[in-house]
Amino acid sequence: MTTGFLLGKFLPLHAGHQLLIETARAMVDRLTILVCWLPNDPIPGEKRLAWVRALYPDCEVIGHGAVVPQEPAEDPGFWAIWTDIVRVAHPAPIDLVFASEPYGEELAARVGARFVPVDIDRTAIPVSGTGVRGDPATEWRWLAEPVRAHFRRRIVLHGPESVGKSTLGTRLARHFDTVLMPEYGRTYCEVFGTALDAEDLLRIFVGHVAMDAALRRHAGLLMIADTDPLMTQAWAIMLLGARLPEIDAWDDLADLYLVPALDLPWCDDGTRLFGSDLARRQFMDAAITELDRRGARWAWVEGEGEARVQSALATIQAAGLGA
Repeated sequence: MTTGFLLGKFLPLHAGHQLLIETARAMVDRLTILVCWLPNDPIPGEKRLAWVRALYPDCEVIGHGAVVPQEPAEDPGFWAIWTDIVRVAHPAPIDLVFASEPYGEELAARVGARFVPVDIDRTAIPVSGTGVRGDPATEWRWLAEPVRAHFRRRIVLHGPESVGKSTLGTRLARHFDTVLMPEYGRTYCEVFGTALDAEDLLRIFVGHVAMDAALRRHAGLLMIADTDPLMTQAWAIMLLGARLPEIDAWDDLADLYLVPALDLPWCDDGTRLFGSDLARRQFMDAAITELDRRGARWAWVEGEGEARVQSALATIQAAGLGA
């Protein structure tokens, strides 16, 4: 049986690392991967360990979080320290050591293995962890979904009826070249009508959460959603005069909520219920209350037509979420 070994920080895991791992996996019968981290790393080591384990369940994936020297210049005992680390992680003899860095040759010699270099000059996959951390949008194609999920940010259009959420969501999704999670409540009402009770609202809640989770992996760095369960809870307040505990237990808040102001005229499309000025203000108050009670990050969006879109884009940019 041929055994292989490789190590890395995977900060974050990208296609270059995957090329290394998958080349090694194809050349050995058993591959051990050591994921290394330090306490102050910008991405927790345990998360990176979980990424590698999720993508390569057939490999032996081990974590190492002790504070040790990272370069030979840091400690005269550097190579002895790392040789011991490898031997603890892989006590049995190692046949092949794989690396995309020159250190692999010395490490292989010290553990009595043959060195297999893989794309050291980054010709096959020109990406680096530093580059990904600095500009994940540019390097997006080199990231597997678990890693994309770490960097992805979600923006939700939140507010009562007839404020232009759906139109604005479509424009934002097009601008950022990403997917739009539609308002599941509208889909539900178009099929089953608008006479909603608590059971209906719970079905809307469950359906929205499930569809949103399924859609996320198709999104880019940003995902746009036309409402989320916080708005379903506002509907519960308006329709039932009561909160739904199942929604209160939900905690997957977006990174930013955009609230279109009540500066557009009411438009009855057949699924809307609260058209009077008083009811619209009450509904907006209920919607804002849901954001504030959760401590959600939110901002107003104002203006008509293109001005509304530009208001949203400026807000997203100011929040540091613009790609």
